[in-house]
Amino acid sequence: MTDLDEVIGRVHREEWARLVATLARRLGDLDVAEETAAEAFATAVERWPVEGVPPNPGAWLTTTAYRRAVDRLRREVRREEKHREALMLFDPPEPLGAIDDDRLRLVFTCCHPALAMEARVALTLRMVGGLTVPEIARAFLVEETAMGRRITRAKAKIKAARIPYGVPLREDLPARVGGVLGVLYLIFNEGYLASHPGSKPIRGDLTTEAIRLTRLVRTLLPADGETAGLLALMLLTEARRAARMSASGELVALGEQDRGAWDRALIAEGHALVRARLAAGQAPGRYQILAAINAVHTDAPDFRDTDWSQVVALYDQLVRLDSSPIVRLNRAIAVAELDGPQVALAETDRLPLAGYHVFHATRADLLRRLGSSEQARAAYDRAIELSGNSAEAAYLARRRGQLGSQSPE
Repeated sequence: MTDLDEVIGRVHREEWARLVATLARRLGDLDVAEETAAEAFATAVERWPVEGVPPNPGAWLTTTAYRRAVDRLRREVRREEKHREALMLFDPPEPLGAIDDDRLRLVFTCCHPALAMEARVALTLRMVGGLTVPEIARAFLVEETAMGRRITRAKAKIKAARIPYGVPLREDLPARVGGVLGVLYLIFNEGYLASHPGSKPIRGDLTTEAIRLTRLVRTLLPADGETAGLLALMLLTEARRAARMSASGELVALGEQDRGAWDRALIAEGHALVRARLAAGQAPGRYQILAAINAVHTDAPDFRDTDWSQVVALYDQLVRLDSSPIVRLNRAIAVAELDGPQVALAETDRLPLAGYHVFHATRADLLRRLGSSEQARAAYDRAIELSGNSAEAAYLARRRGQLGSQSPE
């Protein structure tokens, strides 16, 4: 890759969302905004090697895209309509919503609750993230044509249902931000849970893209605690990525990870965000609590040094917000370190999670620690059967193979 290729790639990552968002507001059509933005970048690829990179690449791309849009209008509309449409390009409507930013309008449009979650994810990656349809399809292991249809249908629904291109009113903003953050967290988890050594990366893999988009939302909504919490959670989770898999592609549990391989810069940034939210003195939301739990884990120099009483206390806070069985299962895992496996097993066995592989993996580990090898083996077998991740299945199989060689706690 040449230096110019790197420059164009960087400009694409930095300017795509801004360019598409500005075009969408002024043209009122996501399809046209996307096409003219793509045409502007194609023109840059042709001309910048000859003319050089302009001093302000974003402004150059915007001007080029506008000219493309005007040309399109001249070709496609009658003269009297042409003037009215062309005038719209340079006379944008009054901003709506709590915050005036084209990129934020685009984010809320792509994450509108009227769209199915899979459509929100795909549209956000395409329109805000700038990933190509093949890249998105490859990341989610679906056919390129199917992903293209998914994105096309989402844009058509926005047009047909007249979904507003705008930021919600201030009183509606908290509820709608939660939906946006849910989309971003889903994108992050899709990349984090599916990643393994040797996997073919997409341009800006999903975890990196989710972090980048969350940074963008935080820049636009700096006072929103849950946005800061989600960013901290992503950073502290991503920081452990290099230590999460063995060279053979097996999952490495938190207690066995090489903490020297953790990304200390990401951890420091995540901790700073958590501290800032604590200093704000506001009641934390779900993402802020999860970030605080991860901060406790990443603050401990060794697994044995983890402050499990603090982790359990944070889970107690989270249960008050979200008492779902999965949250209570995660709490039970922490309880095992604080009060022992017998107490944790009693809590685990009360949870209605028979179809969830982590439930059986947790039971297997607790039973192993209690010396119940046969029951533990059956639980490992069920966890492996339900697991859809080869790295996790390999880890569980190894743990099952160690049964009988360890004494109970």
